[in-house]
Amino acid sequence: MPQDQQIVSIVPPEMAQQRLDQVVASLCPQYSRSQLQKWIKSGQVLVDNKPLKPKERLTGGEQIIIHATQEVQTRSEAEAIDLDIVYEDEDLLVLNKPADLVVHPAAGNWTGTLVNGLLHYNPQLEMLPRAGIVHRLDKDTTGLMVVAKSLEAHSSLVEQLQARDVSREYLALVQRPVIAGGTIEANIGRHHIDRLKMALMEGGKEAITHYRVEERFRHHTLLRVALETGRTHQIRVHLTANHMPIVGDQLYGGRPRVPAGISGELREALQAFPRQALHATRLGLIHPITEEEMEWEVPVPEDMDVLLALLRAEEAV
Repeated sequence: MPQDQQIVSIVPPEMAQQRLDQVVASLCPQYSRSQLQKWIKSGQVLVDNKPLKPKERLTGGEQIIIHATQEVQTRSEAEAIDLDIVYEDEDLLVLNKPADLVVHPAAGNWTGTLVNGLLHYNPQLEMLPRAGIVHRLDKDTTGLMVVAKSLEAHSSLVEQLQARDVSREYLALVQRPVIAGGTIEANIGRHHIDRLKMALMEGGKEAITHYRVEERFRHHTLLRVALETGRTHQIRVHLTANHMPIVGDQLYGGRPRVPAGISGELREALQAFPRQALHATRLGLIHPITEEEMEWEVPVPEDMDVLLALLRAEEAV
């Protein structure tokens, strides 16, 4: 159901001679410019009780009344799905996503997604784009995600992501010994042939990945990876292109590489690992309302923990 809200503001003197659409965009940053333009053109924005055109300039001191009608933004079926909520307040929630959970409904996955679960957990999220989700994790990548619960929070979090002010760190177990950390800068775009994959390409979008060694094993390395940009499959593409494929990543890493001379238990665990061993372990951001610096960290899930324990045991032999 649409939700109606009346917003009353006085145009400050410093906004004199600015256009109406510019003024309301500054006064109401929680709404998109396209939504505000729509309300202005439909007469839902009144300046001293009169509708004006978007380009008309104001003198300062006018009263602006916005009759904001919010329509449903996310039309998906609500489903009861267990969510591991790490933090929640009136404006946002942070959750720890498990493996085998698709984030957004799409062809072949219209139900059983995180969006479906969020709409069941909080039906008001249907008023937000993508149920408040502002970034995503691949289906089989685990870890921290932030979800906006209000338009103002959504707008702030999107801006923080675009400004690269959101800190995201991952743990990735790769199939080779790595001596030292580094930075990978290589543009990423859609693969020309296999449309399910991304690839390095000159005409792609800028992508920057920083990594450092978290723990070394005889044939593997646990890397701590920090994203400066957030392209689709960025970590998986960058690490594979630099000869550090992630354990279990069949899309980019190919068949499992099992070193010679390891125990049968470790060999079986590496061959059977069902997904890319990639976990979003840390998330940091500025709270969209209080402007407090906030940070969360969660340990690797059980499947990665078991595999790491086997690798450590192998080192002790």
